[in-house]
Amino acid sequence: MEMVGINELKANLSGYLAKVKSGKRIVVIDRKKEIAVISRWGDETDELGAVSLIQKGAAEWGGGKPAGLPSRVASKGGKVSDAVLDARR
Repeated sequence: MEMVGINELKANLSGYLAKVKSGKRIVVIDRKKEIAVISRWGDETDELGAVSLIQKGAAEWGGGKPAGLPSRVASKGGKVSDAVLDARR
């Protein structure tokens, strides 16, 4: 995968999109930190996610929710979303 900074990507977007169209993946970086991957539409992108970990044997999933966790967290008082909205006002 090729890495490119935001400014370089903006300056040469058509060229990078042509590379993506040909099947290459472009990693966008900001201040030396990876922030995005640009890939061709329809290409498999699960290699960066949980599916690839399961396929490699690094993780397991039985198809259900994790065992031992409560079904939900009980809160005392009002809704958490209401508290967040109040804090933003």
